[in-house]
Amino acid sequence: MAEVKVHSDVTGTAWKIVVSEGQMVEEGDELIIAEAMKMEIPHVAPESGTVKKICVEEGASISEDELLFIIET
Repeated sequence: MAEVKVHSDVTGTAWKIVVSEGQMVEEGDELIIAEAMKMEIPHVAPESGTVKKICVEEGASISEDELLFIIET
């Protein structure tokens, strides 16, 4: 099986993690909502698969291009 790595598009805060490890997701499903400059920025699954690993904790600071999720396709 292949793995897809999902990275942050922005520097901000991991405001709300919407999925859990082991959860099946479809392409386009929301994974996390980041907060940057008082704006909510959703990050979505680029492909369908299973969330193998969540690499960030809710409430943590995140940097642009930081690894957030690994999805097994």
